[in-house]
Amino acid sequence: MSVFRPRRFVLDTNVLISALLTPQGHSRQAFDKANRNGFLLHSEQTLAELEDVIHRERFDNYVTDAERARFLADVLAKSVFAAPSESVTACSDPDDDAFLELALAGEARFVVTGNLDDFPPSPWRGVSILAPAAFLEADLET
Repeated sequence: MSVFRPRRFVLDTNVLISALLTPQGHSRQAFDKANRNGFLLHSEQTLAELEDVIHRERFDNYVTDAERARFLADVLAKSVFAAPSESVTACSDPDDDAFLELALAGEARFVVTGNLDDFPPSPWRGVSILAPAAFLEADLET
């Protein structure tokens, strides 16, 4: 008997911020696709990074505090938390290793990022690493 397991997706902080700032863009569409087809994965570290970045002053002209709060609540409502247990050093930006660690811990099949150059070539250890536009075209069944 097979057990149904919802799909789990890791969206890099830059994708989530873009989803908030550009509601009609590829990042928002990727966010929506992930939410329609499963759950977002977060760890304490990735959530802390999102909360830090989303409140940066440079976004004050583009999004209100209320919009930020609603978006964070939406993200949290559709998230599953995982505690990475394996340390990874595969990205050119060490901060991005947290997303790969999360993908492994939560058994995600996709990491969606706007910074492909910072990540190892896809697939990496069974995880597809895609830009938002490519994720929109991805077959989630394979």
